[in-house]
Amino acid sequence: MKLVTHRGVSAALLLLTTGCHLLEFSPSQVAATGGARQLTAQNLARLRQQPRAAGGDTVRFVFIGDTQRFYDETAEFVRSVNRQRGIDFVLIGGDISDFGLGREMQWMHARLRRLQMPYLTVIGNHDQVGNGRAAYQAVFGPLNYSFEYGGTRFVLIDTNGREVGCNGTVPDLGWLRRELADTTRRTVVACHVPPNDNDFDQQLTPAYAAALARHPRLVLHLAAHVHRYTAKHPFHDAVPYITTYSLQKHRYHIVSVWGRREFRLETVDYGPAS
Repeated sequence: MKLVTHRGVSAALLLLTTGCHLLEFSPSQVAATGGARQLTAQNLARLRQQPRAAGGDTVRFVFIGDTQRFYDETAEFVRSVNRQRGIDFVLIGGDISDFGLGREMQWMHARLRRLQMPYLTVIGNHDQVGNGRAAYQAVFGPLNYSFEYGGTRFVLIDTNGREVGCNGTVPDLGWLRRELADTTRRTVVACHVPPNDNDFDQQLTPAYAAALARHPRLVLHLAAHVHRYTAKHPFHDAVPYITTYSLQKHRYHIVSVWGRREFRLETVDYGPAS
């Protein structure tokens, strides 16, 4: 029989008690480790504390979609954005992960944390694979949330209706209407799946579009999912519906909003070797 000394027992206990966060029991676990937890709240706090980057009443932010698996491209994206001037924050339009794994979200955060400005996210359909909803909530936070910055209200909403079987609950129209009840503020709505896409719960599309159309200071609606840039008025109202590139395309948009409901889009093409 081999005796275990007290020193050996102490070492084993130390490994178990201090090193347990290094162990992964399942690739689908949702525990958020290190600083990669509740990142939305962390970045909103950082946004409130930082000086305004854009002048006057202008808010200027980067919008990009679908970072899933594009780790090298994300590093290039971060370098390009950090060279820009006057950017208040970065908005990621969903599909941060490919398989809804918490560790994928943490890997992406390890690259995005090098941005010189805060970044915020909306949840995408790939982020909800398996137990991805729980993983997203652990790493980032709420599926629906809003914030105000520079005189602009930003409403970020889960529109991944197919992931719940298009059962009439996603997007949450009651929550959206409450968020849009204040019509005195310039407003931007952002999501992952655009309402004119087949992955949006089509029974909710008319009510969703009507809620946006009624807002007199809604600047534009932003989405991703389709991996390309589009700009349309699919519901024949005053609301511009815009989708953006995936990170794989080595392009992103800089969105500026000002005045009552003015906006400008700039496309940055930073190339694979940039």
